[in-house]
Amino acid sequence: MALMRIDEMLATSTDPVFSFEFFPPKTPQGERNLLAAVTALRELEPGFVSVTKTGASAQAQTIELVRRIRADHGIEAAAHFTCAGATRDQLRASLDELRATGLENVLALRGDPPNGETSFAATAGGLTHASELVALVTSEYPFCTVAACYPESHPEAPDADADMAHLRTKVDAGVHVLITNLFFANDAYFAFVRRARDAGIEVPIVPGIMPITNADQIKRFTSVCGATIPPGLLDALDVRAGDAEAVADLGVAYATLQCAELLAAGAPGIHFYTLNRSPATRAIVSALRLSRPWQAAPR
Repeated sequence: MALMRIDEMLATSTDPVFSFEFFPPKTPQGERNLLAAVTALRELEPGFVSVTKTGASAQAQTIELVRRIRADHGIEAAAHFTCAGATRDQLRASLDELRATGLENVLALRGDPPNGETSFAATAGGLTHASELVALVTSEYPFCTVAACYPESHPEAPDADADMAHLRTKVDAGVHVLITNLFFANDAYFAFVRRARDAGIEVPIVPGIMPITNADQIKRFTSVCGATIPPGLLDALDVRAGDAEAVADLGVAYATLQCAELLAAGAPGIHFYTLNRSPATRAIVSALRLSRPWQAAPR
């Protein structure tokens, strides 16, 4: 797929856009593992990859990784930017650096509270909400701005209506594309998209999928991000708790069926949270490209 802005990619592609998320490694071996995963996934012709920002001081590493992925692997890449630990001037300096690389896509997020904290506090001279970051990016830079959304509502939102109102504010600030938090019940995504459209949100909403490879790990993730594991899937994971290979096999099978249903219903693509590993995602995308469930999608 040609290198281009993500919004243009979604608007012009005749097939769904598959994309992958990675996080910056902390060790040389971790970096080798990440680049090996990128190499393995490149054959699946992803539309783009995104690289997270894992800490207040990690922005430069994120920018360097997306630059290398685009330059060395020929894959479009988006850098995560967060409000956490940065002033407006520091954010502008990093955005200037990103623009100088020629990259065109930013994933703008508020960021998580520091470890051990239950609420987010802005840095002095910084930003409090993702909508403020989106406004800064879109008012001063020519990037495609991607943002997050939560089919089961943000864990800090008092209710679904308040969460949707916040999302509308963020989109009105200049969001071009939305990517959802991970979820395991497709009905939650379908209902969320309907509510978003009713609220006047018209940008593409790409479902975010995390293939389960470790039962304990996915339970930790969902407890933090507000996603739920359906009872039947949870029971199936518990039955396989002592068999890591069986858990991974179930995770691939479940995610493949989940993605097939989403694409058959017209989802514009799938964004995979890879945890810097390729086997599960390769298996899922390979099966989807063979079966092409989107050919049944409504036109």
